[in-house]
Amino acid sequence: MPKIIFFLLFGFAMNAQIADSLKTANPIAKTDSIHFLKPTFATDSVAPCKFKYKQLIIPAALIGYGVIGMESDWLKGFNSQIREEVTEDIDEKISIDDFSQYAPMASVYALNAFGVQGKHNLRDRSMIMASSYLMMSATVFGLKSLTHIERPDGTSKNSFPSGHTATAFAGAEFLWQEYKDQSIWYGIAGYAVASGTGIFRMVNNRHWLTDVAAGAGIGILSTKLAYWMYPYVKDKLFPSENKKVSSMIAPFYNGKQMGCGVVVGF
Repeated sequence: MPKIIFFLLFGFAMNAQIADSLKTANPIAKTDSIHFLKPTFATDSVAPCKFKYKQLIIPAALIGYGVIGMESDWLKGFNSQIREEVTEDIDEKISIDDFSQYAPMASVYALNAFGVQGKHNLRDRSMIMASSYLMMSATVFGLKSLTHIERPDGTSKNSFPSGHTATAFAGAEFLWQEYKDQSIWYGIAGYAVASGTGIFRMVNNRHWLTDVAAGAGIGILSTKLAYWMYPYVKDKLFPSENKKVSSMIAPFYNGKQMGCGVVVGF
């Protein structure tokens, strides 16, 4: 049963996006007396982040499943059945989930430290991750304080949703977004670790399946929202960096004189 749940979580969570490409022009100017040689154009701009509704389907389905499970007698019964299956023959708590929740996020910085460049620089990726964790944490703690769902082990009434799972899946989506253009296996590994974290939350008798599903959805959605919002946030925080600038450098020679012309447009 744990293997089945792992593949369900893993399969639901994985997704892919198609990156857009930029086209550049390289015209050559010419006059009767002055020859311009290989002018070079450079553009610095912030690409708008496209909001795609279909990317909301998976996280919305996971969150919806968790919310419905709070009131559905059938899903509550299924929760209990899953709990019996995954905790069978487990005598001691396995605390790996306390550490694995941070592994996908930490992997982004580790890969960069070893020279594998991600999509964004250190500042931008850190601000995106901070935004994601802020939204995720606010949502998780807000729901915990409102729902008062008892944990499977009976220790407290803040089971819904799983914060460990939300943290892990937020990091997995972060890893996917930063390195999917390098290799999809980075993202796949991140989602595998996140799914394992969710499984261990149930194995350790700390969460129901519905808690884990909702946590996964919240984590994924928080990071997606952070990426969608960041171009606009960056434009407000660092306006001078996000102005579109076009420049042209054109060396010339008219038979007697040599020079270099520079044109910059804002």
